[in-house]
Amino acid sequence: MTSTTSAQALPNTQEMVVIHRVFRRELAAIPGLARAVASGDAARVRVVAEHTGFVLGFLHAHHSGEDELLWPLLLRRAAPAAALVHTMQEQHHGIEERADAAAEALRAWSATLTAAAGERLAAAVDGLREALLVHLDLEEREILPLVTRHVSAAEWAALAEHGKNATPRRQLPLVFGAMLEGATADERAALLAAVPAPIRFFLRTAGARQYRTHVTRLRAG
Repeated sequence: MTSTTSAQALPNTQEMVVIHRVFRRELAAIPGLARAVASGDAARVRVVAEHTGFVLGFLHAHHSGEDELLWPLLLRRAAPAAALVHTMQEQHHGIEERADAAAEALRAWSATLTAAAGERLAAAVDGLREALLVHLDLEEREILPLVTRHVSAAEWAALAEHGKNATPRRQLPLVFGAMLEGATADERAALLAAVPAPIRFFLRTAGARQYRTHVTRLRAG
């Protein structure tokens, strides 16, 4: 393909903004949720821990798709911006280290059920969010315009397919529900239009109920 995508095949980069909105919202909320759990409250630890694990898994699936599919494309096609792409890759490494630290703190909290372990998880997630926000801001400001010029709609769709395949099937309604929660009406319409009609029906019915149940349990504590 040429360095500029055709008007008929422009990728919908707003999808990535919607995904980023999920990470901004959930990583801001998790530390407070963890800090509010009393020592020994196994049921509540389980609820917050499951959600935290879901968010960390979603982040990993999202970033691994960029590592495997997006950065190589941009390095080939947007050579003048190679330094920027390398910066994004380096930021991913730092974020991955912080995410691994959060995952380790999560395992410790789930095993010990102590408030001190919950505080360590909260601090780890705070550190992850701090690093991630810098990355997301730069990506939205500098990378998404490059995507519009250098990546086809089909190549962009492959990122979404990677994310779907990298996510446990039972969590897919949670991913979609989390995206729809912060989406505008136009964004919601575009997200739903991009999936086949049977899946769209499921997401609007059973999938939506699954997400509502999940967030009600999470936010009620």
